[in-house]
Amino acid sequence: MKNIKGLAVALSVLLPNYVLATGNLASIHAHLHETKTSNARGVSDKLHGFGPQSPRDIDSTQGLNPIVFSAAPKRDVMNLCNIHFHKNAEHRGGEFNRPADASEKQMGFVYSGTLSRAQRAPVAQPICPSDKLGLNSGDTIELHYVHSSAPVAPGSTLSACLSEHIKNPQLRVEAQVMVLTNDGKGVDFNSLTKFEQVNGYYQAPNIPSNTGQGVEYTGSTTGPNYNRKGSPFKVTWNVRPQVLKVDIHSLGTWCSENPFQEHAAHGVRDLVTAPEHLSPILN
Repeated sequence: MKNIKGLAVALSVLLPNYVLATGNLASIHAHLHETKTSNARGVSDKLHGFGPQSPRDIDSTQGLNPIVFSAAPKRDVMNLCNIHFHKNAEHRGGEFNRPADASEKQMGFVYSGTLSRAQRAPVAQPICPSDKLGLNSGDTIELHYVHSSAPVAPGSTLSACLSEHIKNPQLRVEAQVMVLTNDGKGVDFNSLTKFEQVNGYYQAPNIPSNTGQGVEYTGSTTGPNYNRKGSPFKVTWNVRPQVLKVDIHSLGTWCSENPFQEHAAHGVRDLVTAPEHLSPILN
């Protein structure tokens, strides 16, 4: 969901009522080195009038936002349009409820379990570097499989989810939190991100099915650009509560070359906690 040339044009066609009021979608998913933490005080007031927001605590079912929209269809009748990941979990709950920084609650969340010494063995150099920052063994990421109801093919950025044929596509994100390991036994990230056509729809057939029942809710796009304002984009989320252990070197291979042109982690949006800015959990 980073910036690309011409994205403003695509948005003006898709979302004429917003007329780019949200600014460029480039900063929705700014890369890790571009992310700045924000003071959450006063932000809640700036969310009034917007629909339900994301990310949230998936262990809390509360939601009082009065704006209701229909949940997107199940992913098997939608097209996978983009895959990207964030450093630290944007959502909180399940096996990722520990703040990334004990003194700062707005930097995302990390795996709350324990890893062996072999799993935590450091890599020789940072993986998927962004400027001088990168990933190391033991780090937590949140992977987003973005789906669209539009007739589109997988590609880079949110623009891959938009189509001139459908001006208001429904969006669904299947989210999986992962912890990076270095013992050679972690799941292959490249396998997790493979896609193919199934019954006429682009699908990621290896989306994990062994990490607990996903928590589904209606919310918004995320990313650090919305730390100080609301997101107007409607998204149905399905967030799995258990963490998947993934081989860190396979992630590095994927970052070096993939069809989504994703080469580094994105930053996180602050957790949205006020019930008036959240929807009820759907399941």
